[in-house]
Amino acid sequence: MSPVSPTSPVIDAPRSELLQSVVDVARAIFGAEASSVFLLDEEADELVFQAVSGQGEEFLVGRRFPAGRGIAGWVATSGEPMVVDDLSADPSFDRSLAESTAYVPNALMAAPLISDARILGVLEVLDPSPQARSGVRELDLLAMFARQAAAALRVITPERVREAEEHPVLAGPTLAGAQREDALKLLGSLERLLRGVG
Repeated sequence: MSPVSPTSPVIDAPRSELLQSVVDVARAIFGAEASSVFLLDEEADELVFQAVSGQGEEFLVGRRFPAGRGIAGWVATSGEPMVVDDLSADPSFDRSLAESTAYVPNALMAAPLISDARILGVLEVLDPSPQARSGVRELDLLAMFARQAAAALRVITPERVREAEEHPVLAGPTLAGAQREDALKLLGSLERLLRGVG
């Protein structure tokens, strides 16, 4: 895995804040040891750690790996969520990749971040509590949360890109204020819904 190159797309503060909120909430909802969001860098065909909660959060953000590797790669390629209760018995689990992150989970849940039929990345929950990974219902909840997170990203991103292109001098953090508020409200509503159902 290599660090982010200087030509990598920069994640601005509002997106970074949103993604950190996504992983923190996912980790709390599923009682997990850690959670992470990878965004797909289509040009490089790599998945990039963009937010981490729990194990590895201080050094994993910005690390990248080939988009076809491991369970996150399978989820990004297939567009399907996945839960694995015993990673030692799963052939799609890339142990060497996990070891390079300094945290090797025993179980995980993963769901694609999909917006407008495009896969933006993957949300993973590592070592969720046993009751949180006991069935299809929980995987459906994670997939629903990932869809909402992708929708929140969409709320923030297109407008900022358009504004930056039209008004490069004005494209500061204040322009994203309303979009950031909307996205965080969306995540807050979903968290309350998931906690009430779970």
